[in-house]
Amino acid sequence: MKLGFIGLGIMGAPMVGHLLAAGHQVTTCLNSSPLPEALVDKGIDIVPTAAAVAQACDTIIIMVPDTPQVETVIRGENGLLSSVGDNTLVIDMSSISPVVTRDLAAAVKAKGGDYLDAPVSGGQVGAEAASLTIMVGGSKSAFEQALPLFELMGKNITLIGEENGSGQSCKIANQIIVALNIEAVSEALVFASKAGCDPAIVREALMGGFAASKILEVHGERMIKRTFDPGFRIRLHQKDLNIALESAKAMGVSLPNTEQCQALFQSCADNGGGDDDHSGLVKSLEALAGHAIG
Repeated sequence: MKLGFIGLGIMGAPMVGHLLAAGHQVTTCLNSSPLPEALVDKGIDIVPTAAAVAQACDTIIIMVPDTPQVETVIRGENGLLSSVGDNTLVIDMSSISPVVTRDLAAAVKAKGGDYLDAPVSGGQVGAEAASLTIMVGGSKSAFEQALPLFELMGKNITLIGEENGSGQSCKIANQIIVALNIEAVSEALVFASKAGCDPAIVREALMGGFAASKILEVHGERMIKRTFDPGFRIRLHQKDLNIALESAKAMGVSLPNTEQCQALFQSCADNGGGDDDHSGLVKSLEALAGHAIG
């Protein structure tokens, strides 16, 4: 299949690698970032603009950091929208606003194309292992068309609803759960460490009980070993929680613990940690306790 893929960052690059390895022809366009070295020898095609990607491909995947970047890719000068045709399927795998998603989907459909929002969870590790969780909003027919591609990049693939924006709403729920779990693990390890316990042994003990979780397993270890190189940056999780809080406000829903997590993330960002892995939230609680666990 001739595919377009726009966004070759720490998530997009390994995702493209899986598509190329499966024999698909992939076309991209670059902005300021150079082509990742891992893709240089794999036969990826480069064209000047997003519009040129749409001219060359019937299916285009977008994987960029935030809502404004997706809007630029689709609606900006030389964006996809100028070249969308009757057979074009646009798949946005970024994590962005559900409201903007519905607007962009309508614009693509007005040009005769179709649209899926398909945000992912699993971070860099999941992208590299092709084990991403993929949450999809859009028509069943478009989902079935895209499913073979999703299966090359992920394992847990779900059509959340046939209304565009459904996938993004599910991703917001995911990011709320992840943030609150990171905060809970941080609190627990800071408490245990300040009480005089070895946090590594505490984590090991908790992994055998009801408190066990993927966050405790992976991010608990990061907190103890102080390995905060990003799989998923604090500033990007802040972006997702901003979307959650804005959407909740519009719906009249209270998210008090999400607001607290956002404040803790902001404390990290204010102290130069915005590009740390989101497990670095523990640093804000360590500062409050006057005690570091590692």
